[in-house]
Amino acid sequence: MVEDRITDGRRIAELLASELDGRRDDELERIAVTDADRDVEPTVEGARAYTIVRDGERFARVFVHPDRAHVELEAGQEAGLEAARERDLRVRPKATTPPRTIVFVESGAAVKRATAVVQAASRAAGAGDRQ
Repeated sequence: MVEDRITDGRRIAELLASELDGRRDDELERIAVTDADRDVEPTVEGARAYTIVRDGERFARVFVHPDRAHVELEAGQEAGLEAARERDLRVRPKATTPPRTIVFVESGAAVKRATAVVQAASRAAGAGDRQ
């Protein structure tokens, strides 16, 4: 059986939102997807698709590109960076004030790994990791 690889940024972001909202285990109980732009059009720079909140506070934002999505972590960044590297996801710090960590989700198959990164960052944020 041959499966198509999902590499459409908007579809990847939708799958990630479903995974974050649909699972009710561990840290994901604290996570919600909000402010979704249902008409978002992917751009090369990345267009904001939705916000991820943790316990009612903005925690991350998801952006869509034509061929991928990316999660911009605002809390739990060190844990997110480490978790992404452990799961072979492309990741990099973003030199802004305050700093962010960007995790690239380049296929539908990477969504579960990206969900695990969000969980790790959320746990760290709960432990006071605001780097």
